[in-house]
Amino acid sequence: MSLRFAGKTAIVTGGSRGIGLAIARRLVDDGARVVVTGRRQDALDEAVDHLGGADHADAVAGEADDASHQAHTVDRAIEVFGSLDLLVNNAGINTARGPLMEIDLDALQKMLDVNAFAALEWAVRAYDAWMRTHGGAVVNISSIGALGHKPGKGPYGLSKTMLAYLTAQLAIELGPTVRVNAVAPAIVKTRFAAKMYEGREEEMAAPYPLKRLGIPWDIGGVVAFLLSDEAGWVTGHHMVVDGGLTVLGTVGAEPGRPVAAAAPARAERGQV
Repeated sequence: MSLRFAGKTAIVTGGSRGIGLAIARRLVDDGARVVVTGRRQDALDEAVDHLGGADHADAVAGEADDASHQAHTVDRAIEVFGSLDLLVNNAGINTARGPLMEIDLDALQKMLDVNAFAALEWAVRAYDAWMRTHGGAVVNISSIGALGHKPGKGPYGLSKTMLAYLTAQLAIELGPTVRVNAVAPAIVKTRFAAKMYEGREEEMAAPYPLKRLGIPWDIGGVVAFLLSDEAGWVTGHHMVVDGGLTVLGTVGAEPGRPVAAAAPARAERGQV
């Protein structure tokens, strides 16, 4: 067990289960105090127990894109634990699916609000309340959906592409005292992604060089690294954590289908 976050406080949005809870667990194991957010108080209460109780964790229920919830959570973190050094924007939804030309624009707007704009709002509030004076680090949970295009996945990919751009822009604007990075997972075995792999996990994992889907702990360790002083010269990056999937160019491929190898480059006269 490392104590690299001893004396530091983190907010992890969407931290009651899945990737968010794994991130919170890793931060607590490394000495941080963590405030987790989510929509259901009962799930948050279970998360606090899992994280070791009130000495290590607190919880605030609410919607990630609700301004009053954001303000209350930031104030609560500083009031209960005395600082706000780390922010993980993990809360996300995937409720608008299908071709962009046919999408319910209200549903798309809600997804953009939660997946992208809320991350900016949380960062602004954390910066104004603590990080402007004391410094800090922010990690946004993105997706490999921001790296490619796939039929029917446009709305989610659009929201995560916005988040990736936001990450780099905030890194420029908040440096040198605040670092901002993003983590882009492929499929991770959570309730959020269950419809993508349940009943066909082996098929879904086949294109991955590591031949397995991710688990929340895979993401928690990378996020902890990016938040730590060990990543003190890393900012503005969109770090892919995907079992090797994207190095094969398979972001847009159908699961279970082999990806055709690229044709060898030819340098014949008259060819470009």
